[in-house]
Amino acid sequence: MGTVTPSEAEARVLDAAEELFYARGLQAVGMDAIRGASGVSLKRLYQLFPSKDVLVEAYLRRRDERWRAALARHAEALPAGRERVLAAFDWLERWFAEDGFRGCAFVNSFGELGGVSPAVAEAARAHKDAFRRYLGGLVAETGAPAPVGDQIALLAEGAIVTAGVSGDPGAARTAREAASALLAGAAGRG
Repeated sequence: MGTVTPSEAEARVLDAAEELFYARGLQAVGMDAIRGASGVSLKRLYQLFPSKDVLVEAYLRRRDERWRAALARHAEALPAGRERVLAAFDWLERWFAEDGFRGCAFVNSFGELGGVSPAVAEAARAHKDAFRRYLGGLVAETGAPAPVGDQIALLAEGAIVTAGVSGDPGAARTAREAASALLAGAAGRG
C-alpha cells in the first residue's frame, strides 16, 4: 500500500471522528480511538490536529458544510416556492430514518461542551443560524413574510430534537403538515 498523503490522512481522521463523535459523543471518544478507526498514526494525527479541541472544531465545521449542502441539493432540485420549503421536511424525514441517527450533532455537542467550550458553542450557534437563514430564504421565495420563515425553522428544529429523542422519523411529517398550514395561511393573508 502506498504512502498516505496529508489530505487523505486528514479525510480519514475526519471520517473516523465524524462516525465516532456522532455515535458516542465528544467526551466519550479519545484521540486513540480516532487513531484506531482512521488507521492514521498517532504522530500523524497530532500533526494534523494538535489537540482534540482542534479536531472537534474541524469535525463540526465539516459536518455543518456537508449537512447543509445535502439539504440544499435536495430542496433546490424542486422549483422555488412552497414545495421547496416542504422538501426540507421530506429530507429531514429521510435523515431521521437513517441507521445510526442520533439527532442533531450540534445540539448534542452543545449539550456536552457548550458551557465550557466557546468554540463548540459558536459552532452550534453558527449552524443553527445558517439553517434558520436558509429556511427563511426558501420561505421568502414563496412570498410569505419573514416571521413565517422563523416559525418554519422552529418547526424543523423541533422535529429534529423530537426525532432524536423519540427515534420517530414521523416527527418530520408532523412538522411538514404544520409548515404547510403556515404557508397556506400566509398565502391567504397576501
